[in-house]
Amino acid sequence: MPRDLPIGNGDMLVAYDRLFQLRDLYWPHVGMPNHTQGHPQRFGVWADGDFVWLDQPGWERELGYVEDSLVTNVRLRHSRLGVELTCRDAVDYYSPVLFRTVEVRDLWGRARDIRVFFHVDLSIDESAIGDTVNYDPKLSALIAYKDNRYFLINGTEGRTWGITHWATGAKRIGDAEGTWRDAEDGHLSRNPIAQGSVDAVVGFHLAAPANGTARACLWLAAGTTYAEVKALDDKVRTKTPDRMMLRSEAYWRLWCRKEPNSLDPLPERLQTLARRSALTIRTQSDNRGAIIAANDYDITHFAGDTYSYMWPRDGALVAFALTLSGQSDLCRRFFSFCARVISPDGYFLHKYNPTGTLASSWHPWMMDSRRTLPVQQDETALVVWAFRQHFTMFRDVEFLRDLYAPLVVEPGNWMMSYRDSNGLPLPSWDLWEERRGIHLFTVASVIGALEAAAAFSSDLGAFDRAAEYTQGATQMREAMVEHFWSEERAQFARMLTPLGGGAYRQDWTLDSSAAGLFKFGALPAGDGRVARHMHRLKDALWCKTSVGGVARYHNDYYHQVERSDTARVPGNPWIICTLWLAQWHVERATTHAELEEALPLLHWAADRAFASGVLPEQCHPYTGEPISVSPLTWSHSTFLATCQLYARRHRALVSSDGHQRAAPAGMPA
Repeated sequence: MPRDLPIGNGDMLVAYDRLFQLRDLYWPHVGMPNHTQGHPQRFGVWADGDFVWLDQPGWERELGYVEDSLVTNVRLRHSRLGVELTCRDAVDYYSPVLFRTVEVRDLWGRARDIRVFFHVDLSIDESAIGDTVNYDPKLSALIAYKDNRYFLINGTEGRTWGITHWATGAKRIGDAEGTWRDAEDGHLSRNPIAQGSVDAVVGFHLAAPANGTARACLWLAAGTTYAEVKALDDKVRTKTPDRMMLRSEAYWRLWCRKEPNSLDPLPERLQTLARRSALTIRTQSDNRGAIIAANDYDITHFAGDTYSYMWPRDGALVAFALTLSGQSDLCRRFFSFCARVISPDGYFLHKYNPTGTLASSWHPWMMDSRRTLPVQQDETALVVWAFRQHFTMFRDVEFLRDLYAPLVVEPGNWMMSYRDSNGLPLPSWDLWEERRGIHLFTVASVIGALEAAAAFSSDLGAFDRAAEYTQGATQMREAMVEHFWSEERAQFARMLTPLGGGAYRQDWTLDSSAAGLFKFGALPAGDGRVARHMHRLKDALWCKTSVGGVARYHNDYYHQVERSDTARVPGNPWIICTLWLAQWHVERATTHAELEEALPLLHWAADRAFASGVLPEQCHPYTGEPISVSPLTWSHSTFLATCQLYARRHRALVSSDGHQRAAPAGMPA
């Protein structure tokens, strides 16, 4: 199930599904480990002897955030119970503390006894073996722990501090479903301790006046020792949950608006989603530099693995969007992380854990009994390219000093050495991680990277090195046009397969990743060949249903919905692929009318967002429902980057024609 509401602070990430069940709790790294293993943390309400869990029928839901913040704003209404709940949850912007607040309102016009129950189902360090949860009478709190992982659960009903209603017990062992069942009669057993595969429930008994409200707050603090979580509990009691949540709300509003009015040329709905995209990206970014692809744990049921890794390619493109948005600090952390994990020979492997260790991979080290370098060369190239974009924006010479060798010289030299006799990159895996060859996207990214490395080298007076990189980029561009372009077909090949002697077999499948041609400067967006190819791509890859959108490539098999009519539905529509088309309209625009051709595509992406503003990876071509992980960090970064590029192009056109044109507004026809 998609994650509609991620909240976090770079150390702790919490995510809720569309029922408003807490599903994921990552700490001390974003993406690692998930202490819930995706199991729902149930939330139930008892009123006048009637009990309903949040995943049961009858609830009306409005899921969202407090504007421009990482504080949730959720309304839940159940007519049979006669109650309305307003829930605001937040992770403190500084400390690893999750707050869950609930305000209950009587809808029947009489004083009510309303009880709310929070289920805590932890599998500490992603294993339920050897966990303990006990009630600590000194703190009036529950403590769940194993090894050097401690979680304190405490709360207040406004008048009193500490937990007075709780239960602990076994879960998913034999006939034991879980202690959450203990809540369904409105009372909890107060069992003081449980060990092994365990869970717990905390209850609050709230007296709501007629047509009035009552309020409770639960908090969960994480630490490596009992002393740490106790200190955090003391901090919450001293500062109060309300103050800590208000300061977090203010912090995130300041964070996402640090560059005021930069998106003014866009309609307000797109500006709002761009800011939400920046905040969503922040939830997926670890404070130690790893930018995680996605943290929707449900993908494990499909793939036996997660997206909770740092792909250098995804991270580089996210860093580019953050650079355009003025978020230099996150980018600096990312590039420093990259400098720590890059191989001594100057290339990146497939993906990395948020700790910096090598992550799981399906790229083999041997093929056809021969040793093979298991890389996607675009991943190395795009880090160099994105690093240059960051430097051009912020001119941080001191930061460049330490990263010049590991992120410019060494990868630049490796890319120069990893070429064939025609000057094209040697075969590697494509950006979709499905096929091995010489890919158009990879070639374009390497050209951009070599030119970036040349610019860095020239800046630092290494003119011989700069000339070498420039010559390599020029030769590669010429070889790309010679071997990938077909005048007869009016398109570029997606991939070349070496046949020996400098000859290749072309794969003419239309692939949306051809956008790399103009994105990384391999050819201008206004180049006639690029324009002809992009028009062909739009015609062939647009989903000809009421949903619309651009597929990755023709007959895309990943989560494929339509297998027979691939002319009508070439693949599921992807957010990033549709926005690449929008970026082409932006980059080639020489008039305001040409620029506005990108707006319907931006609105298309906004239409695919959940009510909370979360964007998925791809959509069902007939229903528009999200498919695969949500949120996908790459989707949000592409939306953010497209909005920033649009605004910049708009300002450039205003400067060039000498007058201000009214900003576009409203929905596309």
